Amino acid sequence: MSLLSPTKPEPKPESNPEPNPAPGHTSGTAPTAGTAPTGSAATAGAPAATPASATPRLLSALREDLHVVVARDPSVRGAKEAVLHPALTALWAHRVAHRLHGRGLRIPARLLARWARRVTAVEIHPGAVLGRRVFIDHGAGVVIGETAVVGDDVTMYHQVTLGAVGWWSDNKRPEGDRRHPVVGSGVILGANSTVLGPVTVGDRAVIGAQALVNKDVPGGARVLAPTAVIKEPGRRPELMEDVFTVIASSGSW
Repeated sequence: MSLLSPTKPEPKPESNPEPNPAPGHTSGTAPTAGTAPTGSAATAGAPAATPASATPRLLSALREDLHVVVARDPSVRGAKEAVLHPALTALWAHRVAHRLHGRGLRIPARLLARWARRVTAVEIHPGAVLGRRVFIDHGAGVVIGETAVVGDDVTMYHQVTLGAVGWWSDNKRPEGDRRHPVVGSGVILGANSTVLGPVTVGDRAVIGAQALVNKDVPGGARVLAPTAVIKEPGRRPELMEDVFTVIASSGSW
């Protein structure tokens, strides 16, 4: 079946879809998606997170990515229109770049990732592991770091960052230690949400818009940033409300 052949839109998933990992065919990529992460999230007591499924064959992964855009983006009417989705271009480029990276072709992988960033404003390091049926809506400003692992059926919106805490800390980590988050299956990452460091976000968690996360999140949990305070005309502001409003507006850094 051609990637451009018409497809029947799949039913709209729930706001927090049930993860549906499917076994794929392993390739020579490194790190492999099923590898247990190192670092703080691998320690005892960390919340459970289903790792990304084994890397499927490339064409199978590209086809799934295309169908997910049709299923989850109400503005897309079919597969031909979905091909023009900017974040799909970034995902497809990453699928190829990740394979090149895993085979030691780091410079070609970097060049492809750089091209994708220029075209789509989505920056995904070739070393990052992305599971199946990942959906990035809009995509502008999304950053995913080298040692990040994203599970199956994850949805993320624009300006999401899966980053490290900073070179001043990461340069002191032992060689091979994870610096970026592990995101479980079925997770939703809201617009401008930021997850920093080697933390684990459990399956089916929801990270709300503008939330800043630097600690492990249990599966199924909701992480919500403060929302704006609406003041009626003529009402004098209260000090504590103003403090929380400033905190809420900071978003992420």
